[in-house]
Amino acid sequence: MNPTTIQIIGTVLFACAVIHTFLVSKFEHLAHKYPEGSIGENVFHFLGEVEAVFGMWAGLFIICYSVSAGFTVYDEDHNLIGGAVHFLESLNFTEPAFVFVIMCMAGTKPVIQLAKKAIVIVGKLLPIPGKMGFYVAILIVGPLLGSFITEPAAMTVTALILLKEFYSREMSVKFRYATLGLLFVNVSIGGTLTHFAAPPVLMVAGKWGWGMSFMMTHFGYKSAIAVVVSTLAIAFMFKKELSGPMEVSADTGRKTPWWITAFHIVFLALVVMTAHHMVFFLGLFLFFLGFAVVTQEYQEVLKLKESLLVGFFLGGLVVLGSQQAWWLQDLLASMGDITLYLGATGLTAITDNAALTYLGSLVELSDSAKYYLVAGAVAGGGLTVIANAPNPAGFGILKAAFGADGISPVGLLKSALFPTFIALICLQFLPSL
Repeated sequence: MNPTTIQIIGTVLFACAVIHTFLVSKFEHLAHKYPEGSIGENVFHFLGEVEAVFGMWAGLFIICYSVSAGFTVYDEDHNLIGGAVHFLESLNFTEPAFVFVIMCMAGTKPVIQLAKKAIVIVGKLLPIPGKMGFYVAILIVGPLLGSFITEPAAMTVTALILLKEFYSREMSVKFRYATLGLLFVNVSIGGTLTHFAAPPVLMVAGKWGWGMSFMMTHFGYKSAIAVVVSTLAIAFMFKKELSGPMEVSADTGRKTPWWITAFHIVFLALVVMTAHHMVFFLGLFLFFLGFAVVTQEYQEVLKLKESLLVGFFLGGLVVLGSQQAWWLQDLLASMGDITLYLGATGLTAITDNAALTYLGSLVELSDSAKYYLVAGAVAGGGLTVIANAPNPAGFGILKAAFGADGISPVGLLKSALFPTFIALICLQFLPSL
């Protein structure tokens, strides 16, 4: 290891950002001690927004970068060759932009209505009665859909349905946390049926030649079993709260015509197909905004603010995560298979799992090491809000249901341990087909 000054600064600030995510509830508590509308209240509210954490520390890093290496550095021909601006232009912000767009589209009324209808149908087909059957259907069907509509879209749709049908009702805090941890883990592993939906898989699939058949036989069916087992276990654990008939809330406003829903699905499909081409899917998003305005009597308010905050969070993670290769690469290369498996699970809790697998792709690994790296990364994707790219979307949607202090990072970590353990068991001991 021979890190540069910039890399050391980036690692220190990254550690500060991780610590900050565990302190957001403390900042929210401090905000309530100041008069409403005061500077103190606004400052601590901002510090208590988990979606702003990594963007905030990334901004400080860019300032440090500018002081150390300059803001812009040009050669004799006036070509930009260094400085903070050059550094930012060298990064890839496609994933934050994609999550922003897909979250806006997937969170619309027509898409939510369609997903809810599908889940209700599955819930009725399950040999589980009432409220428990609907709960099980949501947390199995929603995350597994992530393999086809992408994990950010699956997270958004599933979290919004849970918010409306369960979190807005009288459910215990213990149930809320257990469901949150289950949701995050299920979405993280539920996107592994295909090679294009889960961010940590997407980072390595092309380079390692992993196609859909490989993912289905090595990861997909194991993950599906883990999702079913964890969901049934949690549902049984809270069988008293999930007893009785399910009264699905009625949709408000005018009934959405089928052709509007069809247009939303087409827009979603086109964005998913062009997920690697930011200019194209942002152009599609502009057309979608126009369509949403024209059909606004059948829409609800678009979740632009929530989606932008999530994009801001992920953008900050890209900036700070880019400076962690100097210690992560050597660490990954030095681990044995099982150590790598458990180490990747643990490391995912403190760094984005897509960044972790990307760094692993830069190291020469055996086929078994490749498997264990990705398996550990997806299994640990629900432990913290930064562990998996879609987590901030679910966090932003559900945090208001946890009271004034919001979601406790420690509470999330504890609630995710059981489904993470089930995922680790299935990915380790079930045979590849």
